[in-house]
Amino acid sequence: MSRTVYVNGEYVAEEDAKISIFDRAFLMADGVYEVTSVIDQKICEFDGHMARLHRSLSELKMKPACADDELLAIHRELVERNDLDNGMIYLQITRGSAGDRDFVWPGDDVPSSIVLFTQDKDLVNAPTAKTGLKVISIEDQRWARRDIKTVQLLFPSMAKMEAKAQGKDDAWLTEDGLVNEGTSNNAYIVKDGAIITRHLSNDILHGITRASVLRYAKEAQMKVEERSFSIAEAQGADEAFCTAASAFVTPVVEIDGEAVGDGTPGPVATRLREIYIEESRKAAI
Repeated sequence: MSRTVYVNGEYVAEEDAKISIFDRAFLMADGVYEVTSVIDQKICEFDGHMARLHRSLSELKMKPACADDELLAIHRELVERNDLDNGMIYLQITRGSAGDRDFVWPGDDVPSSIVLFTQDKDLVNAPTAKTGLKVISIEDQRWARRDIKTVQLLFPSMAKMEAKAQGKDDAWLTEDGLVNEGTSNNAYIVKDGAIITRHLSNDILHGITRASVLRYAKEAQMKVEERSFSIAEAQGADEAFCTAASAFVTPVVEIDGEAVGDGTPGPVATRLREIYIEESRKAAI
């Protein structure tokens, strides 16, 4: 049975889903997206994702496709129609189609396009939580507004493929010798009990999972430092990890061929993952 997806007001089978070839996301990458995780058929961190969605839309001067309560209803309907126990819901809003290709934005009379679909994945029992990730470092060549969650994902995809070509799992993106973030996640190291991650700016995505994990860490009396760190510092750390809605908290055990700590998932990342899943289960809607 195929998935049911949502396209511009209609629930349709995925093979019947259609978007105009003139949609600006297709022609100009002129769109934003969010990915929410689903645990036990409930949606995690919905309010946080909606707040970031509105920020992305605002930064691009793009209008919302519908109200948040409508979006929540669509999320829940997709969970039910696809019998999704655990996984993700992808949401994309674009500036729509004016019926032809033009660099100039269409007027307000052109409706936004909106697409949602589910992805079935056991996020809680992901094998990488036990094995950890091996990452390489790559110079960050993305545009300067990485804080906006746009569909411009070509360079992160290229970086991830370079990691795969080297037999590794992912890449950390660096700039001026310092780590920004991963291809699709925020990056952290742990040294002498302190959790260290790059401070928020236009250089990185303002992760929803990041915000929750740092809050839980502080509530657990863990020390948090929001500052830049180098690859060399990361290689000499006690442990490392990354966070994302699609991966929760995932340990990193190797960076550029050098083992982090003893080369196995560390206690801080392991505990933060346990806390995050526990709290997400309690707060999911």
